[in-house]
Amino acid sequence: MAQSTTGDRVKRFFGIDPEDRLNDTAFFDDGDFLEEEVSTRDWLRSLFPTGAGVAAYLRELFPFLGWIFHYNLTWLLGDLIAGVTVGFVVVPQGMAYAQLAQLGPEYGLYTSFVGFLLYWAFATSKDITIGTVAVMSTIVGNIIISVRAVHPELEPEAIARSLALISGCVLLFIGITRFGFIVEFIPLVAIGAFMTGSAISIAAGQVPTLLGIPGINSREATYRVIINTLKALPNAKLDAAMGMTALFALYFFRWICNYMGNKYPSRRKTWFFISTLRMAFIVILYILVSWLANRGVTDPKKAKFKILGHVPSGFQVTGAPRVDTEILSAIAGDIPVTIIVLLIEHIAISKSFGRVNNYIINPSQELVAIGFTNIFGPFLGGYPATGSFSRTAIKSKAGVRTPLAGIFTAVIVLLALYALTSVFFYIPSAGLAAIIIHAVGDLITPPREVYRYWQTSPLEVVIFFAGVFVSIFTSIENGIYVTIAASGAVLLFRIAKSPGRFLGKVEVFSAPRNSVRGGASINKPGSVGETTHPAFLPLDKCDLSNPEIDLKTPYPGVFVYRFGEGLNYVNSARHLDTLTVHIFKHTRRTQLDKWEKIGDRPWNDPGPRRGQAVDTEEIVSRPTLRAVVLDFTAVNFLDVTATQALVDLRNQFNRYAEPDIVEWHFAGIANRWTKRALVAAGFGADRAHSEELGEKGTNSGPLIAVGGAADSGAVPQVPRAGKGVGDIEAGEISPVSSARVNGRVVPVYGINRPYFHVDLAAAIQSVAQNLDAAGSESN
Repeated sequence: MAQSTTGDRVKRFFGIDPEDRLNDTAFFDDGDFLEEEVSTRDWLRSLFPTGAGVAAYLRELFPFLGWIFHYNLTWLLGDLIAGVTVGFVVVPQGMAYAQLAQLGPEYGLYTSFVGFLLYWAFATSKDITIGTVAVMSTIVGNIIISVRAVHPELEPEAIARSLALISGCVLLFIGITRFGFIVEFIPLVAIGAFMTGSAISIAAGQVPTLLGIPGINSREATYRVIINTLKALPNAKLDAAMGMTALFALYFFRWICNYMGNKYPSRRKTWFFISTLRMAFIVILYILVSWLANRGVTDPKKAKFKILGHVPSGFQVTGAPRVDTEILSAIAGDIPVTIIVLLIEHIAISKSFGRVNNYIINPSQELVAIGFTNIFGPFLGGYPATGSFSRTAIKSKAGVRTPLAGIFTAVIVLLALYALTSVFFYIPSAGLAAIIIHAVGDLITPPREVYRYWQTSPLEVVIFFAGVFVSIFTSIENGIYVTIAASGAVLLFRIAKSPGRFLGKVEVFSAPRNSVRGGASINKPGSVGETTHPAFLPLDKCDLSNPEIDLKTPYPGVFVYRFGEGLNYVNSARHLDTLTVHIFKHTRRTQLDKWEKIGDRPWNDPGPRRGQAVDTEEIVSRPTLRAVVLDFTAVNFLDVTATQALVDLRNQFNRYAEPDIVEWHFAGIANRWTKRALVAAGFGADRAHSEELGEKGTNSGPLIAVGGAADSGAVPQVPRAGKGVGDIEAGEISPVSSARVNGRVVPVYGINRPYFHVDLAAAIQSVAQNLDAAGSESN
């Protein structure tokens, strides 16, 4: 009691009414079910982790503990096959992608090795493969060129390694703090535009190398690269023979394998593995051709066509990457785009294959995985790495069983680093360009997918093409920013302009489909066990419901309104303005002669012009405003702006309807804090009549039988005040239902919140009972 008194004194000191409490239980009996609103203490308590929560968090950080102890020979065989298969693909791809990053081919192998070695311990996806990817490599190459233009003293590998370390730290922090949900702000259309624009840009930049055309700056805007390449076609060299035949062979190889797999389904798996190894076959074939053509050449510049040249054996770059003020200031502006690309590629790919193979990834934990990879990778010479679409698809189709398959891929990469580097000397650069073009071709969004975008949301197709065109005519980085910014703007616009609908009530029932086909009519349900139930549809028929349905407001002067996408400070004014205009148009003031003089009328309701008669008949035919029912199914949270807007609207409607009081009913509230906000604003119960509510036991809303069941399945309703009722808890018959309830009956919501309802049907029933009771009392 002393504590309560102290609290009241503090409230008075700050000018707060001590009687203004969220939970006022003075007018109710002990044993009544009363809703206890959440408190600030509950919110603060939820911020502190529990012991069980800490243990669960630690288990999430190392997900391999959930499956490693169940490892078996079957899983081992599947992982071995998938890991080795991916290994034969990643070696040529890694070296090719490293050249996109303006680095030596060995850096692609360093990066791939670390990714495969570390990912399995933190993975929540069995399919994803972390390593070098074309898009990230291209962006790293662009960053290196732009940084070295200002700081020529910085080595390319130092820039790339520092960029990986800083990006990895940021991603690890986001993952550890479990903020991985931020990736949900990047929509699918932005990812598709980014992938398509990047693929076109990368492929266009590789055509000069494919054809052996010198003097083309492949880092310019894509359209300029295409134009310059077309102009320089007469300058193509012998490299074109190597590149074009290699590219044709890659596509022909894939086509013939797919064709044979479809023709002979029993051997489809065999043809799949043959198709998967096509890159390794092509590389080996063209190494042999190059060796025969350039036998005895020790200087790559003297070769008949451009070849890869010397590839150092083993790990030549070890130790901590350079991190100082100079290099941090040089790369600071490029860190955001690096992080965004790492996020987009990895999460999009892992989610996609998770859905295909029936498991769910943890985005935050995936960020932990790529964070660790990019932190430790630079210590062995790695540059920024993320998930690869093509290698992930291969790994998935190869029958991978667990993330441990990456270990076997790492072994293949390690063997290549130590045993095959001398062979890599003869790889034609045009052949590597063919491999890159062939790989990025799968990243282009096919027309059928774009058409599906159009059928779903035409506006997003505009964003898609905007991102593609910006990538082609400026840079990949700008394309990313444009699509994300445009998608964010559309999201905000939709929230701000989210439509709300006034609903009408109609009784619906089920019938066999054949009975209503061809315009056939059937009788309304009778006594054969069929029942009707109320449904609420938009009055403007915007949901394409049958135009023959006659929708009406459920009760004269009662309006039902459904929010489309929540109620917040962005859209509250729009929703409440819509409510005001519609209600004023379809109702009249309770006191028609409220203003005796014309000068007393407000400027926004001046009445008829001088000399014109008032259409009293039309005005009187409108009902007075009795109640507003708000469907809060789509409202998950109320902010201060939206709450105050509701309070202002309530006051406005009360002035409009005075001396009557407009009832406010809320249906479908699912969030405790939304209820708390409404109660704090004075909704949920009429405080002025709390004692009357407690004594008379007005309608408590839907009831549920616990410890028993109703004989007929019907749930009884407590009748309105003054009508009397038997002992429901004892199983006596209620005057409003013929069902006998076996067991105890309890209200769904607390009886101290009679204006909060389970659904619209319960809300409308409560409104009708209250208005009937008010009418009978006035009579």
